Amino acid sequence: MATYQELRFLFANDDLRHKIEVACIVAAEAIRTEEASVENHANRLLWAKAAFSNPSTVSKQLLMAMLAANKEAEVSAITGVTDALIQAKVDAAIDVFADGT
Repeated sequence: MATYQELRFLFANDDLRHKIEVACIVAAEAIRTEEASVENHANRLLWAKAAFSNPSTVSKQLLMAMLAANKEAEVSAITGVTDALIQAKVDAAIDVFADGT
């Protein structure tokens, strides 16, 4: 289990931050092309626009969400996570942040 100090240190892990930033861009593109009937689409589209405009800002939020969700994991498991799992976690958390503000 990662300690809180270790989790806080991971806020600045460039490799992890960059992977999540790319996952946010991939998610934004998927949202851009999704059907308007998808629940929360209008807010998701606003989030996608923000992700395209400033991916580092939105990725910071998703990084914190991912770290909190994986607090029981070892640091090596968190930093060694696959791209596919990062994408799944980002995709699953977007609606928390896609609130129209």
